[in-house]
Amino acid sequence: MVQDASGAVVSAASGGAGGKKLGFFGRIVLFFRQVIAELRKVVTPTRKELIRYTLVVLAFVVVMMGIVYGLDMLFSWLATQVFGVPGS
Repeated sequence: MVQDASGAVVSAASGGAGGKKLGFFGRIVLFFRQVIAELRKVVTPTRKELIRYTLVVLAFVVVMMGIVYGLDMLFSWLATQVFGVPGS
């Protein structure tokens, strides 16, 4: 079951309220109506929220970079201890 653009629940197979299957172009029109209905539900963040979200993402990326850097240094040190320094 899916909702059409007006919010009415219709069967996905029937394609409409009459129980009649939609043709190719009818399905395309239904698709675009559903896309527009979903786009109307989108709430754009305020400038303050956008800045906050951006800072949270940047902080998360910096933390993850630190973790990856730390693990890389640990594994490099471990490999050097196990296999020795190359060329010596």
